[in-house]
Amino acid sequence: MKKNLSTLLVCMLIGLLICSCNQSSDRKEKDSSDLSGTDSGLAAESYSDSMGTKENTKKNTEIKDNRDSEHDTDTMTSADSTEIETDVVLPELQKINFVLDWIPNTNHTGIYVANELGYFAKEGLAIDIQSPPEDGAEALVAAGRADIGVSFQDYLAPAFAMENPLPLTAIATLINHNTSGIVSLKDQAITSPAKLEGHTYATWNLPIEQAILKQVMADDQGDWSEVELFPSTVTDIQASLQTQVDAVWIYYGWDGVALEQTDLEINYWYFKDINSVFDYYSPLLFANNNFLEKNPDTAKAFLRAVNKGYQYAIDNPKEAAEILLKAAPGLDHEIVMASQKWLADEYIADAPYWGYMDAKRWDGFYAWLWEKELIDHEIPAGMGFTNEYLPGK
Repeated sequence: MKKNLSTLLVCMLIGLLICSCNQSSDRKEKDSSDLSGTDSGLAAESYSDSMGTKENTKKNTEIKDNRDSEHDTDTMTSADSTEIETDVVLPELQKINFVLDWIPNTNHTGIYVANELGYFAKEGLAIDIQSPPEDGAEALVAAGRADIGVSFQDYLAPAFAMENPLPLTAIATLINHNTSGIVSLKDQAITSPAKLEGHTYATWNLPIEQAILKQVMADDQGDWSEVELFPSTVTDIQASLQTQVDAVWIYYGWDGVALEQTDLEINYWYFKDINSVFDYYSPLLFANNNFLEKNPDTAKAFLRAVNKGYQYAIDNPKEAAEILLKAAPGLDHEIVMASQKWLADEYIADAPYWGYMDAKRWDGFYAWLWEKELIDHEIPAGMGFTNEYLPGK
């Protein structure tokens, strides 16, 4: 009986152990399943976070790209706007063909100043400065191949003293008084026209030139026939006075001042101081009549600019000289500086304003030419000049 009971107890214990093992195994599988589920959730959450970060990054990138695109669009719009502004067509400047009488010098400074400082451009003009042809500026302007030029009242006389006068009109004087006269070395003692007797004079062989010298010698009780004439177009005054001739006709504002820069001692006298009829206008500006008739406002605009140029040269001779030297670098710096300073007081002098020409002086010289039979036709009073295009005071 005890044996059977013991056997029964052993069987019961074995059963309990087997059940316990099975439950433990079930729990382990459940725990393993739960752990596996947790890991999967963490992985999914991590992926979701990662994708969310990427998505946010993508969205931020898209926002930035959109902003950059907007910025680029704005930049392009701005560039387009700038291009549109750049493409605005400015009014075309009206061209003026301008011809000199000689090489650039201080007689012309106001022209170069007006060009350099933009005075012509402000008036809507563009100036083309040309050198004179061999037959002179007068022929070029008369033919309409230039609009305005530089000349002298005595050079214009033949153009007016014709049955059919050339279509030219003087519109402004560059220098108020005639600064021309006779220069000689001091040791020649040619202190007046009469003292030319027995000396050699370099002549251009021009009828008006020689008639003027004959007249001033007569006014000074001298005899023109006692002067030895040496035909020459003198280019080097200093050398000529020291070698070939005793006296030369010059314009003091350039050649006279140039001689001052040397160690030579000279004598000089002005024609205008001997006889006032020779205080004619030299040099001056003149224009083609057809140009003036068709473009009166342009002529006035041109002279407004030129007037400003000469006013600047009067007030700022050094700076004006530098502008001339920039335009004509071959000129002698020392001579230009000295000449510009000297002419600053001569451009207007005692005239009411720059460029003004007095009718009495103009007509008086041409009347003298007619009286001395130096022209073929009488030039009527008032012919050949005008002050109407000048800006005045």
